[in-house]
Amino acid sequence: MTEPDPEGPPDPQLDPTVSPGFDGEIESLEEIEVGRDDITIGEATPAEMAAADTSPVANDSVRELLATLENGSVADRRRVVLALGEREPTQPAVAALVDAALGDPDADVRQFAVETLGELDPPSLPEVARAALTDENPWVRAEAVVVLDHHDRETHEDVLESRLDDDHHAVRRNALVSLAKHRGADMLATLCSMADDDSERVREWVAEFLGDIDDERAEAALGTLTDDDSDIVAEAAAHALDGDGDRRELFVDSTTATDPAGRTTPPDL
Repeated sequence: MTEPDPEGPPDPQLDPTVSPGFDGEIESLEEIEVGRDDITIGEATPAEMAAADTSPVANDSVRELLATLENGSVADRRRVVLALGEREPTQPAVAALVDAALGDPDADVRQFAVETLGELDPPSLPEVARAALTDENPWVRAEAVVVLDHHDRETHEDVLESRLDDDHHAVRRNALVSLAKHRGADMLATLCSMADDDSERVREWVAEFLGDIDDERAEAALGTLTDDDSDIVAEAAAHALDGDGDRRELFVDSTTATDPAGRTTPPDL
């Protein structure tokens, strides 16, 4: 399976309907969730595309699931880490998920294991998620931001802030949303500095948050973004400047549980 190029341009298959530049209403920044919205199908095999279907292992014991996680195919290991999230979090299962999150050779398995651990919330979660922030694969790092945001964003604010300089747009975007939706006007300087980010996915969220800050620097940055080369960014900036409340409700849902190989929407924050 071909993974997205961490150094490449924003993915052309991104779903614009999850962008703040689209019409709708939002009542509170607290409703915004960080997500896994920049993920593509790539060259997935039928087995990989079916990996989210946990029904083939629904009747397997935890012992059988753990054996598959240790020795199974990539697609089977992906299915197992999701299935383990539907079971009681036994100590052996959690230990196996931690090993998968930090050491499985397949990036999707690592990502799904981080997500599953986030759902199970074992005591080891913060340590594992923080370690996953340094994974070589950007989607694992982006998922780790999601998990830490959901777990206790304030406790992990230092490492989330460090991800604002990540070399992949999905990770920067998730870190930006996680921090800005809580810090508000305290993010002004950071938002202005990221208004020329290489990724339109980051710039549109910069525009969204700048629209909630009553400051001439925010207004100036938004004025510049209305002329952005990306129509999505320009529209988001125009809506933010209008301040008419006519902006979409910004929820971004994880699709790992239904489409792990073709993640066409983002990590949730």
